[in-house]
Amino acid sequence: MAVDLLLLVVGLALLMLGGEAVVRGATGLARALGVSPLVIGLTVVAFGTSAPEMAVNIMAVLQGRSAISFGNIFGSNLANIGLIVGCTALIRPIQITGVVIAREIPMMLLATTAAVIMGFDTLLGDPPDTYDRGDGLLLLMLFLVFLYYTVGDFVKRRAGAGNGLGADAAERSGEGLRHPLLVTAAGLAALIGGARITVSAAVGMARGLGVPEEVIALTLLAVGTSLPELVASAVAMARGHSELAIGNVVGSNIFNLLFVLGVTSLISYVPVPPGGHLDLLLVALLSLILFLSASTHTRTIVRTEALLLLVVYCGYIAWRSARSFGA
Repeated sequence: MAVDLLLLVVGLALLMLGGEAVVRGATGLARALGVSPLVIGLTVVAFGTSAPEMAVNIMAVLQGRSAISFGNIFGSNLANIGLIVGCTALIRPIQITGVVIAREIPMMLLATTAAVIMGFDTLLGDPPDTYDRGDGLLLLMLFLVFLYYTVGDFVKRRAGAGNGLGADAAERSGEGLRHPLLVTAAGLAALIGGARITVSAAVGMARGLGVPEEVIALTLLAVGTSLPELVASAVAMARGHSELAIGNVVGSNIFNLLFVLGVTSLISYVPVPPGGHLDLLLVALLSLILFLSASTHTRTIVRTEALLLLVVYCGYIAWRSARSFGA
């Protein structure tokens, strides 16, 4: 048990280091290729902070541990909203500004709704409740829509303003691609190694504690793979960029639901485990609370709303864990 816990810490550390390296490398590549820092933040950084979830999920399904995939995805989204947004806004209210952020939050709500509906196949007369390849294709199609509206709209506005993507080509040509490529490759290697160690440790802990694997994934593993989002949001808030803090969380949730779950479902079926329907409903509830908080006339997530998110999340995780131990 102690060895598994130590391995879990090592694996999560590798995932954090790998995720940070992927973000740095991908950001360097994007800049060298002439992509705006705004688009980098909304896409590359969000993808980079979701890279640990992606690595863990692919490794889990390849090892036949699909329950870990489900718990990790939806547990991470729960942690992103309930824990990260809750803690961040509790320290300092988060002001939501910018048309991109206003568009991302409804997109996250749409992605959450689609994922929840797909998880209730039995109610639609098509049991069992499983994310199959058809669901994966639909999620990836929605992901392309997200990219179109996030990147495509920015490119059109920039082109309309007469500032093409190649405006700074002379300056970028001196940066080179070698260093960002090496950093990205090192980050991916750390992610793969960290994912393998983390999944094995999570399975060992689940067996040692006598609890289902999806509960370990929903709690310890989900919080661990959400640490990059926590670090990125904390740094953004410390620098006074509250819109980037909430944008990183929302963008990461969209990537988790549409890209990570989509790719995972294409590789292997992801069944909804026992108790998983409650996880889906809570993700939808927290997403709705976040959407309503962001839609108020002040466009600010205040401490009262942050406390509500935090209490709902911590209360549910405590109840879910206690229920699994009781079983």
